[in-house]
Amino acid sequence: MDNAAIEEMFEAVGPVSIRRMFGGKGIYARGIIFALELRGELMLKGDDESAPLLEEAGAKRWSYEGRSGKPVAMPYWTIPDEALDDPDMMAKWARIALDAAIRVSERESAQRR
Repeated sequence: MDNAAIEEMFEAVGPVSIRRMFGGKGIYARGIIFALELRGELMLKGDDESAPLLEEAGAKRWSYEGRSGKPVAMPYWTIPDEALDDPDMMAKWARIALDAAIRVSERESAQRR
């Protein structure tokens, strides 16, 4: 997906920046990564609060096979199907992902203090 399409998709959260990373792209708002583009698929940040909502909406959690052969679950989820063709639903899920990313960032900052 090209950067202009990504920017348009996430315009509901304000301006985004896009950086290349591990074979994909990191998508940032307010300086915080809240989404990824990986192998042509967009994924949204999830946390303990938003993950159940994403799962209930049919999103799948990104995982990969670790060195031990066991799956490693990452905190990113596919975009729920309902949002793919509905800009209002996409805006809702983008805000949920950004809120999750902010919560995680704040929690990590507090732990470092």
